Formats: sequence, C-alpha cells, structure tokens
Amino acid sequence: MKTKFLFPIAVLVLALALASCEALAPTAARTLTVSGSGTIYLTPDMAYIYIGVHTDNSDIAQAVNLNNAQAQTLVNALKNAGVAAEDIQTSNFSVYSSQKIDPEKGQYDGYSYTVDNTVYVTVRDLTTLGSLLRAAVAAGANTINSISFDVSDKTAAMAQARQKAMDNASALAGELAQTAEVKLGEIQSISYYDYYPSYYGMGGGGATAPNASVPIQPGQQQITVTVSVTYRIR
Repeated sequence: MKTKFLFPIAVLVLALALASCEALAPTAARTLTVSGSGTIYLTPDMAYIYIGVHTDNSDIAQAVNLNNAQAQTLVNALKNAGVAAEDIQTSNFSVYSSQKIDPEKGQYDGYSYTVDNTVYVTVRDLTTLGSLLRAAVAAGANTINSISFDVSDKTAAMAQARQKAMDNASALAGELAQTAEVKLGEIQSISYYDYYPSYYGMGGGGATAPNASVPIQPGQQQITVTVSVTYRIR
C-alpha cells in the first residue's frame, strides 16, 4: 500500500523545488541606454604632404640617374627650407616601362622608362608651407599631392569633447526618464568613440617656380566624440 503514495509525493517535492527556484531567480534589471555627442573645432598647426620627382627617358639608366639627381636636389631644398631630416621619409620609388608608338608608322618603337621618387614630408610650421612648396617646385618637384592638415596636440580638445558628449548624454537621459515618469539609478556601462579626420587637398607642381609663395588655407579640424551610457532605472 505504501507504494501508492510514492509518485504523488515525488511530484509534490518537484513542484516545491521549482517554486523555490522561481522565488530565488533574480528579476531582470530595467535599464535606459542613451547616446551623446560632443564636437570641438581646432585650427590645424601642422601638415603632411607628398612631394616627388617624375622622370621619363628612353634609356633606363639615364632615367634612374636623372631622377636620383633631381630627388637629391629636392631633399636638399626641403632641408634648406627648414624641414628636419627626420620629417622627410621616402614613401615611393618605382621604375616601370611602357612601349612607345611611332605616330607616323603607327607601330611600336622601343620603350620609354618612367622613374618616380616621392617623399612624405611633415611640416610643423604652417607659416612656412607656402614658401616650402615654392622651393620644392623650384628644385624640380613635379608631383605634389595629398596635403593633409593636423593638430599636433589634441589632448585637451579630446577631453573637452568627451565632457560635452557626457553632458549631452546625461541631459538626454534625464529628459527621457522624466517623460517616462521613472527615476535614473547608477550608471551601468559607458563606451565611447572618437573621430577626428584629416583634411586633404590636392595640388600639382610644375617645371618652373611661381613668383610668390603658394597660398594655403588650413581651415578648421573637427573632433567629435560619441558616448553610449546605460543607466539603471529605479
């Protein structure tokens, strides 16, 4: 007769255990996540630029030798214009060939060899950039491109942008909480992303130097920080 009560008792024990687990299970925390942004504008104080020498010749040895001489003249001119040696870095040296076509016969007539030597220059004083470009062109530079402007020290500006982003996020969270008639608790998590693009301009050199310094307009640089903040809702 005792065996008749074993199954109901086991079911009762299991039900009590499940009820106990449900009572102990924590309830999911209610949270509010907002995004805030902060932007700061700075005036660039330095620039990066690619300056090079492009040479064509029907003899590969002459093409290389001529380019080497012009490239060295260019580097010397940059140094004389006030650029430090460590701020001049070779970014490209290439030699390639292409077939020439006789315009009268319409047939291939030998090869032409092209040599490029380009240096990446860091300019730490923008007041000298115009005269530096003029000196580079006078020294034989015939490829000048991809001028980008930058700010040497963004530390304080980044801190200001982050503070503005947090203030923006806090104001938004307070507004939403008031609208939803809830109260904000402590912050659960914070993440942020910063963005400060370099500004580029394209330029070109020629065989002869202009009579005056090249006019340069660095404009302004924008630094933007975006934060994501999660609050507990009480």
